[in-house]
Amino acid sequence: MNIELHFFKTLMPESRKADFYLGCLDGAVFMDFNISSDNIISLVRISFDGYGCCTLDGHAKCLTITDSQEFLNEIEKEILHQERMAFLIKEIIKINQDLIWKDALEEYGLLCDVRNRS
Repeated sequence: MNIELHFFKTLMPESRKADFYLGCLDGAVFMDFNISSDNIISLVRISFDGYGCCTLDGHAKCLTITDSQEFLNEIEKEILHQERMAFLIKEIIKINQDLIWKDALEEYGLLCDVRNRS
């Protein structure tokens, strides 16, 4: 699938607590992430225009240590490396796909093959 996701850092209201926030697809999708005391990244919630907010309620699987470190390296940059972020986001969605609305993931092109790292 050849969708231009274009990830960007953003902020959310105080009522939507998380450590990091990313948006993509011109603000049609927003994702909230937490970092553990061991610097491991987990997906807290993901919201989709037309679907609402899907909260993973602490059941989310985390990125690996290596992928978490790569996520942290990228999130610190002023300009995100789009291909690296796409790999990391699709990876965290893939490992948590059973907790996220499949129809929303399909509509927004976020359920893809993540074998190739850019």
